[in-house]
Amino acid sequence: MTSIAPAPSATIDETALPVRISALYCFTPFDDHLALRAPLERLCAEHGVRGTLLIAAEGINGTIAGSDAGIGHVLAHLRALPGCAEMDVKETRAASVPFHRMKVRPKREIVTMGVPGIDPRRKVGQYVEAAQWNDLISDPDTIVIDTRNDYEVAIGTFAGAINPATRSFREFPDWFRARRAELLSQGRAPKIAMFCTGGIRCEKATAFVRAEGIDDVFHLRGGILKYLETVPQARSLWEGECFVFDQRVSVTHDLRPGTHALCHACRMPVSVADQASPHYVPGVSCPACHDERDAAQRARYAERERQAHLARARGESHLGAMPARGGDGNWGDHG
Repeated sequence: MTSIAPAPSATIDETALPVRISALYCFTPFDDHLALRAPLERLCAEHGVRGTLLIAAEGINGTIAGSDAGIGHVLAHLRALPGCAEMDVKETRAASVPFHRMKVRPKREIVTMGVPGIDPRRKVGQYVEAAQWNDLISDPDTIVIDTRNDYEVAIGTFAGAINPATRSFREFPDWFRARRAELLSQGRAPKIAMFCTGGIRCEKATAFVRAEGIDDVFHLRGGILKYLETVPQARSLWEGECFVFDQRVSVTHDLRPGTHALCHACRMPVSVADQASPHYVPGVSCPACHDERDAAQRARYAERERQAHLARARGESHLGAMPARGGDGNWGDHG
């Protein structure tokens, strides 16, 4: 893995965008990952860092935000952990911290696939830099697969990519096994290119596909975020926006904030068109979930939203404003 330098870009106005956001992951064996939790929680609290870090026996994954100094302290601590010196880190900036609190969560996997024995440290796909990605996916013999979940793909993807329509990453192995013969029966060489938000899901996905006996497997180094940061929009094959797992909801080229809002009732991204729908009530419902909620639920959500507004007026964070998504799609088990 390649470590991306944490130093902010000199072209960014740090006065307008004082918050540093670091998305990170590293596959490395921890003898006792549970012992990492308390020191990390104390360090993040001490330096005002918020976000989510997932820790497991196979490594660490997450996104954190805070001041440059605070993030620097946390990254230094993480890189001092066994095997984490070359930890993959992607940096962006924001006007405010896009998380309400800090969570350090022990898990069985840092990105949940549910297939025993898949280890990206032993066998993984070939990395493709963002600058070479267009050439690979434009090759008619390349099968391009978006490994993200359906709600992520819905707001943006690469032109011509296959959407597995999975609701969680743990569905990907069954989808691939069911579609394998069809994917490879179209007269193409068995060359598969995969991509995800930040690169971590493709570590597992490409390792899985290689374990299934396919060797020509590639993935986008640094994920969609690195591509949007690196490739000029005039040459981009990306269509739409990229869903991110924080309060920004989505980003566009150059990692600028996108146009999507988040429904705090079902945690789905809401487009500009959907925001104009009578079924969209901020904090209460959106077109995707309006018919799935009864009046009592909507009343409860409305009260939660009212309390969140009151908290903001007092200059406080309301922790109920962004409930955690369950399963593979929770706010942290991503990338």
